[in-house]
Amino acid sequence: MSNTWFQFKQFRIEQQRSALKVGTDGVLLGAWCNVADAHSILDVGTGTGLIALMLAQRTDADISAIEIDEASCLDAQLNFRNSPWSERIQLYAADFNEFQDSHPVRYDLIVCNPPFFRKSLKSSDSASTVARHDVSLSFEQLIAGARKLLNVPGRLAVIIPIDACDDFRETARLEGLYLCRKTTVIPKTGKSPKRVMLEFSMSKAYPEIGELVILEDIKKYSEEFAVLTDEFYLNCFTS
Repeated sequence: MSNTWFQFKQFRIEQQRSALKVGTDGVLLGAWCNVADAHSILDVGTGTGLIALMLAQRTDADISAIEIDEASCLDAQLNFRNSPWSERIQLYAADFNEFQDSHPVRYDLIVCNPPFFRKSLKSSDSASTVARHDVSLSFEQLIAGARKLLNVPGRLAVIIPIDACDDFRETARLEGLYLCRKTTVIPKTGKSPKRVMLEFSMSKAYPEIGELVILEDIKKYSEEFAVLTDEFYLNCFTS
């Protein structure tokens, strides 16, 4: 059974009711995305509230967090309320497709660890299916909605499976969002990459390209991963 809580340096995540628990993908995106000049941030599919809390720790921004799953909203609400930044985080129990049409606020940064199993066998658990599959939020809907909600100099940051990278990038380009940063995530030295972190803006430019290795071996995080997540993890020296 998964732990019902996860302790970070400056906040604690309660996750007993959430469909998806704290995972490396969310921590990576929350630590990696560019928060420069981000005064308003939107976390799409906040789940436990992990990324929203990481960005609250990293910035002085006002943060909106959307979550469609009622059980996850209960965890996120508790986690926000118990954090040092509760006055700056607003939770919306809503579908992103409806939210984008009715919400007047525009954002400097939109982040999302989106549903990542596309055209695959669905789980019998409806909450897990919504969280893990693109039944309620496709990549196309996420990108179109983000384009609508971004300020002109704004950015969209996501972490997705490596094999979806080209499709996501092309869909974003067609919506007027251009890749400005790409970091390929390698789970362990010598292994093939499984995830990629992408950042888009409305300006065309040569993207900054890099890679990040999580583990040097089974019991040791890489130095770059340890440095990236040092502000959050209590211990980043053993797995």
